Amino acid sequence: MANPDFESNARWRDLDKLLLRPGNLVNENFEPGPQLRSDLQEYARVLVVGAGGLGCELLKDFALSGFRNLEVIDMDRIEVTNLNRQFLFRLQDVGRPKAEVAAQRVMERVSGVNIVPHFCRIEDKEVEFYNDFNIIALGLDSIEARSYINAVACSFLEYDSEDNPIQETMKPMVDGGTEGFKGHARVIMPGVTPCFECTIWLFPPQVKFPLCTLAETPRTAAHCIEYAHLIKWDEVNSGKAFDADDPEHMQWIYSEATKRAELFGIPGVTYSLTQGVVKNIIPAIASTNAIISAACALEALKLATGCSKTLSNYLTYNGLEGLHTKVTEFFKDKDCLVCGPGVLLELDTSITLQKFIELVEEHPKLLLAKASVTHRGKNLYMQAPPVLEEMTRSNLNLPLYDLMDKTPKDVIHITGMVSKNDKKTSCLRKLRVVFKGVDVVTEMDTAGGA
Repeated sequence: MANPDFESNARWRDLDKLLLRPGNLVNENFEPGPQLRSDLQEYARVLVVGAGGLGCELLKDFALSGFRNLEVIDMDRIEVTNLNRQFLFRLQDVGRPKAEVAAQRVMERVSGVNIVPHFCRIEDKEVEFYNDFNIIALGLDSIEARSYINAVACSFLEYDSEDNPIQETMKPMVDGGTEGFKGHARVIMPGVTPCFECTIWLFPPQVKFPLCTLAETPRTAAHCIEYAHLIKWDEVNSGKAFDADDPEHMQWIYSEATKRAELFGIPGVTYSLTQGVVKNIIPAIASTNAIISAACALEALKLATGCSKTLSNYLTYNGLEGLHTKVTEFFKDKDCLVCGPGVLLELDTSITLQKFIELVEEHPKLLLAKASVTHRGKNLYMQAPPVLEEMTRSNLNLPLYDLMDKTPKDVIHITGMVSKNDKKTSCLRKLRVVFKGVDVVTEMDTAGGA
C-alpha cells in the first residue's frame, strides 16, 4: 500500500530543493526549512489576471509550484480559435467563460489546489478586492488592462514622511507577455522597480492606417479589411454598432474586404486575418507562452519564499532564430504619477468636493474626465453606477476637509478617464492632499493611503 507521506514528499521534491537549503543567491530574509513550503501552500494568495494562452500556463505552473490559493479573473468566453494554444480548453467548452473552465481543469488535474474564478471585467471589481492578494500575475494582451492593474496595485503603496516607500504596503506584480516567438517577463515592486507606466515607452504604438489610404490607395490585405471595418460598415449599416464577437458581422467584413482586395488586385485576405486585424489579435505560439509562464512562475515563487533574489527586473526572450534571452535593469521614474508618492495639492479647508473635482480635471498633469473620488476606501463621490452617484451627490457641496474627517494631510484616490492615442481609457491616480494652515499631527504624517 502506498505511503501518502512518501508520495507527498516525492511530489514536492524539486520544490524542497529550493526551500530546504541555503544558497549564495537567496534573499537576505530567507530561512530554509519544511515550514516554508507549508506557509507557501497555506498563506500565499495569487491572482492571475487573464485566462488566455499565457493565463492557462500560469495557472498550471502556479498549481504545480506549490501555490494552493489561486484566483483568476477574465471577461472572455472560449472561442474555437483559442483551442490551438489555450490547452485547458476543449471543443465542447466553446462559449463558456474562460476563467471558470480554466479553474475547473487545473483543479481536476492538480490535487489540493483551490482556484476561484471571476467571470467579469477587471474594472468591475472593487479596488480593495486586489489588496487581498500577496502577488498579482498578469497574463494580458492589452496595454490598457495592464495600465489599470498597475495603477490599482500601486495605489496600495504608502510612503513615509520622507517619501520613502513602506515595504509592507508594496503589492508585487509579475507581468508576462508574448507575441509570436518573442516574449518578456518582468517583476514590478511598486516604489522600488519601475512600474508599467514608468516604462510605457517599451510598447510600440499600435499600427494605424490613414483613412485616405484605406479609401483611395489600399496596398495590403489589412488595408482592405480596415476599409470594410471602418468605412464600409457605417456606409451600409448606418446607426448599427459593429460587434467583433458576432460571427455574422465578422463574415460581412470578410466578404467586403475580399471584394475590395479583388478590385485592387491585392492577395492575402482570409477570414483568420480579418479577425486578427479587426480584433487586433496578437499572434501567439504555445511554446512561447510556456517559456514565459515558467519564468513568471519562478519569479512569483522567489517573491513568496525568498528562496532566491528576484529578476532585476526585465527579461526578454526571442526564439525566432535560435534562442536569445537578455535581462535588462530599468530604473524607476521618480516623477511617475502612478507609482510615485502622488501629485501634491495644497488646498484651503473651505474647498468643496465639487471644486476639488473641477481642480483635478483641470490639473495639467492629470487631465482626468468624469472623476470619482475615494478616501481610505470610502466613496466621497462616484460618477457611476447611477445608484452610487445619487448616494454620494450630496457630498459635492461639503468641504473636502470635513469629508476627510479633518485629516490635515492624506492621500486621495481619483478614478477617471484619460485620452491616449485618441482612445479613452479608465485610470486610477493618487493625490497627496495637504490643507493649508492646519498643524500636521505626527501619526498622520504619511503620504500613503489605504
